[in-house]
Order: sequence, then structure tokens, then C-alpha cells
Amino acid sequence: MEVANKSTEIRCQEMSKGGLAYEVILAEPIGVPVPRRADSPTEKTPSVEEIQEKLKAAEERRRSLEASKMAAIASKMAKIEEASRIRSEQTNNFISTTKEALDAKMENHEEKREAYINELRARLKDHLEGVEKTRLTLEQQTAEVYKAIEDKMATAADKRDENIKKMLERLREHEEQVRKVRAGNQERFQQLESAIQDKLQQAADRRLMLEAEQKEKLRNHNNKLAEVRSVITAKMEEITKDIETKLTAAEQNREKEMQKKLDFVKKEERRAELVRQNKSARAESETVGTAVPGAAAAAAASSG
Repeated sequence: MEVANKSTEIRCQEMSKGGLAYEVILAEPIGVPVPRRADSPTEKTPSVEEIQEKLKAAEERRRSLEASKMAAIASKMAKIEEASRIRSEQTNNFISTTKEALDAKMENHEEKREAYINELRARLKDHLEGVEKTRLTLEQQTAEVYKAIEDKMATAADKRDENIKKMLERLREHEEQVRKVRAGNQERFQQLESAIQDKLQQAADRRLMLEAEQKEKLRNHNNKLAEVRSVITAKMEEITKDIETKLTAAEQNREKEMQKKLDFVKKEERRAELVRQNKSARAESETVGTAVPGAAAAAAASSG
């Protein structure tokens, strides 16, 4: 009994982005019946040797058919494995390229971040230098004010002592004159003494008032200096807090970007693994599907 096969059909379909699925369709074996010979009264019964030769020829044809089918299946499996290898190489190349691009982007981001931090540090350094210069200027001005106040107070003390000396000298002179005229001018002496006491009291009051005014000016200057220092300190704290906030935001954005890239690479790896599993499952199912027709053909050949 002879066995005929239709041509094998191979279909290729792109199932998803970056994945290919091959579908191998094998035709069902069709038995071609041998035409019956007309009965002849003179036909003789075949001998055992003839039957054995026919069985041997049928066995050889079956083996040849199985060998050709296995060769076709091996060729198709080789094509499928080659396609899988090419796809795996493409996937590896894509992963490698993506990783290199990500590394380059991260290096560029690191360089920009370092440049930004250096720029902020330079600006902060310039600001601190300006603050330091302002502080030194204020200290110098404060020292000059202190010195001027001390010089003024020293000058005022010298003038006060000189005035007191002059007044004492005049008082002695006056006392001398008073002693001369005290006998006949007691009332006038008392009036003069009262006037001198008033002048001395006024001089002392003026001295105390001058000292109080100088102390008040010095206290006001110290208050203004403390206010300037508090304003400078608050501004420095605000700038430092702003810089820390910006650095924290940049770090968070960098971590989010890295996580997105890593998720994308993992997703591509899972997709490639699913494609490889689908290919293996299809190849196994096709191997099992092609083995069943081969067994049926062998049974048909044996019965022939």
C-alpha cells in the first residue's frame, strides 16, 4: 500500500513587539488504494518468498518515509532554533544598548548634579565672604564708635577736671576775697555761697546727663548691631534650607528615573522569557502532533 503526503506549510506571525511565533502545519496522510487486478483463472497463489520480499520492500519504503519525515522535522526545528537564537541575540543587544544608554545618562546626570552642587557651593562661599566682610566692617565701625566715645568721654573728663580746677581756683580767690569782706558783708557772702553751690550742682547734673546720653547712644548702637547679626543669621539659615530642599528633590528625581529604567529592563526580560517559553511550548506541541501521523503511516505500510 502506497502513502502520499501533501506539502508541508510553515506560517510565521509576529505575536508581540520583539516576538515571533512559528506555526508548522503537516498534512494528514492519505492512503492511495492499489488498483485491484481482474481475477484471472490462470493466476497462481504467491509463494512465501514473494510475500516476504513484498513485506521487506514495504518495510524499506516505511523506513525511507520515516527518514524523510524526520529530516524535514529536523530542518524545521533547526530553522526554529536559528530564529530563536537570532531573537535572543537581538534581545541581548537591545538590553546591552539600553544599559549603556542608561549608564551614560546616569553619568551625565551625575556630572550635571556635581556641577550644580559646585555652583551652589561657590555662590554660598561668595555670600559667606560678603557676610564676613560685612561683619568685619560692622566690628570695625563699632570699634571706631567705641573709641570715639571713649575719646569724647576722656576729653569731657579732662575738660570737666580743668573746669573744676578753674572753679576751685576762683572759689579760693573768692573765699579769700570773702574773708576780707566777711566782716562787713555777711549777707552778700551767703548769697555768693548759695550761687556757687547751685553752679556746682548744675555742673554735676550736666555731667551726669552727658554720661547718661552717651550710655544711651552706646546701648542703641549695640541693639542695632544685634538686629543686623540676627538678620544675617536668619538669611544664612534660609539659604541653607533652600539648598538642602533642592538637593533632596534632585536626589528623589534621580532615584525615580533609575527605578523607571530598571522596571523597563525587567519588563523586557520578562517579555523575552515569555516568548522563549511560548516557542518551546509550540515546538513540543508540534513535535507531538507530527509523531501521530508518522505512527499511522507506519501502521498503514505494515498492513500493506
